[in-house]
Amino acid sequence: MFYEIRTYRIKTGAVPAYLKLVEEEGIALQKKYLKDLVGYFFSDIGPLNQIVHIWAYPSLDEREERRAALAKDPAWQAFAPKIQALMEEMENKIMRPANFSPLS
Repeated sequence: MFYEIRTYRIKTGAVPAYLKLVEEEGIALQKKYLKDLVGYFFSDIGPLNQIVHIWAYPSLDEREERRAALAKDPAWQAFAPKIQALMEEMENKIMRPANFSPLS
């Protein structure tokens, strides 16, 4: 299994607006294509204004196919600029669990 960890730095004060948009519009679109949401988080202590969401994929090929399908969806194309306007920085990692990890 592969885990995609996406970390976004959101403009100061915009985390509630970002989360509202995702809850009301975005997460249903994402789950339609990406399916395996491990967790969706916002920072409370430490570096603030961060959103982290983690998705699981059985293979990198399947990740690529699912993300490409999401990107082609007209509803996603209309939604994405709304949250991108609230972002300052984006980071994306692909991680694999160690053999002893509970997620392996």
